[in-house]
Amino acid sequence: MLLRYRGSEGMVAWAFHRISGIAIWAFVLLHVFDIYLSGGNPSVYDDLLKFYASPLGRILEVLLGGALLYHALNGIRILLMDFWPRLTAYHKQIWYANWVIFVVAGLPAAFIILKPIFGA
Repeated sequence: MLLRYRGSEGMVAWAFHRISGIAIWAFVLLHVFDIYLSGGNPSVYDDLLKFYASPLGRILEVLLGGALLYHALNGIRILLMDFWPRLTAYHKQIWYANWVIFVVAGLPAAFIILKPIFGA
């Protein structure tokens, strides 16, 4: 079987890195499109901005921010192991450290983005 889960943190990190990369790529396409709309069709652009400010738009923004943060942190983990191969012995610990940084940095950012939904 070509696609087979092999378990452990390395496989999950690999899968999340690819998924977050696809999400970032989709955002870039959407961003190019909405920048086009700002000049090409301002009324549709205004409607899109209203969607971005909506609860669903804010949740999607948090997911995008999470994808960006995870992708960046995991990319740093990969670079560390590429430049210092001895660190591959600690790849699990580095991956868990990435999650700690992800939560510590991501939760406050998510709170700030989602705060208008709850009227705070």
